[in-house]
Amino acid sequence: MIIVNGKGETLACTNVAELLRLKGIEGARGLAVAVNGVVVPAKAWPHQTLNANDTIEIVRPFGGG
Repeated sequence: MIIVNGKGETLACTNVAELLRLKGIEGARGLAVAVNGVVVPAKAWPHQTLNANDTIEIVRPFGGG
């Protein structure tokens, strides 16, 4: 199990890039990912491994006001 944006999910991938692909999220522009509270640069996504009990936050900015 991992936690993605506050929801428990079965760990079905080994790294951040795979997780994003499984979620249908393409491209790094305007996207931030943190694993266990640490922001992971986009170029490191393929190398950032995911483990059971990790907490992942995926954030995209949005306009408004």
